[in-house]
Amino acid sequence: MRRLTLYIDPSQDGKEVNTLLRRELGLSGSGVRRAKQLPDGILLDGRPVFTNARARAGERLSVAVGDLEGSNQIAPVSGPLDLWYEDEDLLVVNKNGQTPVHPSQGHHGDTLANFLMAYYETIELVAAFHPVNRLDRGTSGLMAVAKHPHAHEILQRQLREGVLVRTYLAVCEGVPGAKAGTIEAPIGREPGSVLRRMVIEEGAFARTSYRVLRTGRGRSLVSLSLDTGRTHQIRVHMAHLGCPLVGDFLYGRETSELPDRFALHSAFIRLNQPITGEEIALEAPLPEDLSRLLL
Repeated sequence: MRRLTLYIDPSQDGKEVNTLLRRELGLSGSGVRRAKQLPDGILLDGRPVFTNARARAGERLSVAVGDLEGSNQIAPVSGPLDLWYEDEDLLVVNKNGQTPVHPSQGHHGDTLANFLMAYYETIELVAAFHPVNRLDRGTSGLMAVAKHPHAHEILQRQLREGVLVRTYLAVCEGVPGAKAGTIEAPIGREPGSVLRRMVIEEGAFARTSYRVLRTGRGRSLVSLSLDTGRTHQIRVHMAHLGCPLVGDFLYGRETSELPDRFALHSAFIRLNQPITGEEIALEAPLPEDLSRLLL
């Protein structure tokens, strides 16, 4: 169980535990409530205390921020994991393009969630599945996963506020008219479809910036960054531009060159470690099967 510790200094003498948990250790209201429900969730010098207790200088306040149990609905199944970073609070995995993130109909034991649950067993970590930036099945690349709810809350906040930065690479059919630009077009659900999205006037605001890196075979390698995080945003916006992703069965056309995936890769991620604040930046090169599409 992950615990955070605070040594009470003279300036914090007499302050309520609740105040220290929130202001000094950064817990949210839900994080404090969660800790209160855990065995020995909040300890002051090793003694369980209520949140209205007052701490004294020299005492040690500690709080549990982990999960009491794993994700019961996700079976642990051994499978390939390409870990690019790991610490006590999070990991970053380079996901295969053919691997779904979550179990769903037809995919109950071959997902990233299954593989991570099995990995957690091998390292004796009790944790639920807490994905931060989710990737569609068909998209490869870097994806952050929190190891406990407190880290997940902080990283989700970073994602909303633009602190957690992602850059994607895509191979598109055709070449955009401008070598760089911003696509600002609202996205909503396509009428009559459960899955498909489209640019539609009453949709949610969405903005994508792009830059063409190189071209070949009538295709373009494009670097993309997101200012918003709408479902299928890159896929919808590039199709709207007239340059759908190669192999995109929903917004373009499938190709035998890319079985079971399309040409989108999460190439770069930058975030702040949720407890220490240290910057973490990682880059994963374009996979070989996507590089070949331009040759």
